[in-house]
Amino acid sequence: MIPVFLKTDVLLWLLVLAVIVYAVHVRRSPHLLVPWRRVSRSASGLSALTVLLVFIAIGVLDSFHYRPALEKTDEKGQTVYAVESVSLLDAILEPIRVHRERTYSAPLATRAYAKETIEITEADGKLRQVREFPRLIWGGAHLKNEDDGTADIFSRALAGLASGLAAWCILAWALAAWRGRAAGRAAKEEWRAIWRAETATPWWAVLLTAGALLAIFGMTSALCTHYHVLGTEKVGQDVLYLVLKSIRTALVIGTVTTLVLLPFAITLGIMAGYFRGWIDDLIQYIYTTISSVPSVLLIAAAVLLMQVYLDRHPELYPTSAQRADLRLLFLCIILGATSWTGLARLLRGEALKLRELEFIQAAQAFGARDAHIIGRHILPNVMHIVLISLVLEFSSLVLAEAVLSYVGVGVDPTMNSFGTMINAARLEMSREPVVWWILLAAFVFMFALVLSANLFADAVRDAFDPRVRVGGLARV
Repeated sequence: MIPVFLKTDVLLWLLVLAVIVYAVHVRRSPHLLVPWRRVSRSASGLSALTVLLVFIAIGVLDSFHYRPALEKTDEKGQTVYAVESVSLLDAILEPIRVHRERTYSAPLATRAYAKETIEITEADGKLRQVREFPRLIWGGAHLKNEDDGTADIFSRALAGLASGLAAWCILAWALAAWRGRAAGRAAKEEWRAIWRAETATPWWAVLLTAGALLAIFGMTSALCTHYHVLGTEKVGQDVLYLVLKSIRTALVIGTVTTLVLLPFAITLGIMAGYFRGWIDDLIQYIYTTISSVPSVLLIAAAVLLMQVYLDRHPELYPTSAQRADLRLLFLCIILGATSWTGLARLLRGEALKLRELEFIQAAQAFGARDAHIIGRHILPNVMHIVLISLVLEFSSLVLAEAVLSYVGVGVDPTMNSFGTMINAARLEMSREPVVWWILLAAFVFMFALVLSANLFADAVRDAFDPRVRVGGLARV
């Protein structure tokens, strides 16, 4: 195989690397370790973080792209590689990626969702055309008798649930052994302490969330090789595959856009509130002007210009994956350039208040430089606003992508995303019978991602906000 490095892949890897470096820095910095230990005391925060880590893992797997080798060779006997690239997630999901039907099928169905005209052979050997629901190509194809479908689904789901619970037992035992070794006691005693909520870190919440996720994963993995768990869409693609592929797009839009808007919002917002005067007037004029322009129109114009550029220079990006990735990156840049004004306003107001406090005035009286005061005194006291605003912005950006895709100026139509799924499902809600599972699948996955991000943001805000009183640290 030949590795393929898309621009958004590199940005996601750099972001993951930055998080790892920051985690190492936190472990070596007691003043940063204290608030993160407060985060670890929140049961809802740890449960949300567990769900977020699953989404992040799926997104990272989908960010390793390569061109697979084909079975044929060229005239010189060298290996021929595919033109389009695939990801590690595609390789893992190979069974449901290649198993396509002709058109719609309901979740766990064995027949198509709409009647078709098919030919049947009668007892006398004559062919007769009838209208009925045809059997699916892959869904339930292993069944000799369709009446055994319910029992087969139940048995496979039960086996998958058992495997998920077995994996959970191994995970729980490993956690109890690890925590028990750190505390100097047996794993059995640590197990009791975890479930009695006697540990400072609510590991019971992590285990319950992980147990639910492993149970769902076990049942889904047991069923998806023989059925379409979430049904299929118009051209017969598995909806489960589509929603899992859409996670990376949501993560890219939320994280890359955040990286773009963060420097503008923090720098200009704090400068406006701290320096005041003509600097404040100039910065207010800039973000007021940007806010007065309808963001949808600005984004639409920028994306259409990028599309025209790609159409006129197809040799720069020969594959559809590269063109779709560039459009996604450009969309993130435009969203970031138009989304920093709200956070800048908040930081300006907070900086106006902080600069009048005694410790800031004392630092000014001692002759401290403005850059030192901003970096050591103002910035740490507004980080709770930055963190909660960014996560809330992440949620709004994920939802904004759905709106932009609805009007045709979002991600490339060939790229999987929650927005493109919802836009496609919108057209099918008026048909008879109603195709409901595509919209439901996109909504559930998007809701889980946004909800877990918001819950984790609440825990981080409570830990980093200096105005929130937290009790003394205990053993974790």
